[in-house]
Amino acid sequence: MRFLLKILVTIVFLSGLFVGPLLAAEPKLPGKKDRCPVCGMFVSPYPDWIATILLKDESQIFFDGCKDLLRYYFSLPEGQDKGTRGGIAEIYVTEYYSTKLVPAGEVFFVLGSDVYGPMGKELVPVADKELAETFMRDHSGTQILTFKQLTPASVPAN
Repeated sequence: MRFLLKILVTIVFLSGLFVGPLLAAEPKLPGKKDRCPVCGMFVSPYPDWIATILLKDESQIFFDGCKDLLRYYFSLPEGQDKGTRGGIAEIYVTEYYSTKLVPAGEVFFVLGSDVYGPMGKELVPVADKELAETFMRDHSGTQILTFKQLTPASVPAN
């Protein structure tokens, strides 16, 4: 009996090691005092544009839109420590149509549209390729990119 208990404890422990990272913490919404580290604006007044980086230590950094999040992200050095890209557990952006936070890797970013965010020109995250194409046509967008295709040059200047 004691042997079975040890096996059970070992299985539970190992499942936490392997499954735990797959069950990353869900993003929280910003509080009234949370500010964007890029521009200094309070983030909570712009719920339709919130973007956030979840760090591996389960802390969060909030942004008032994808543009500032990407400026921050591209300024981070490579590495595995906190303060590097390797310290990031997940990146979430607010999807344009649903206004829900979704992983940045699951959306398409429309660039150059006539839709402005809190800081002017913005990259607009849309959940589906077909919807992104429709959005681009309806709002004079110029390009659709995935998160992996984005570069510092993709980020609007203003």
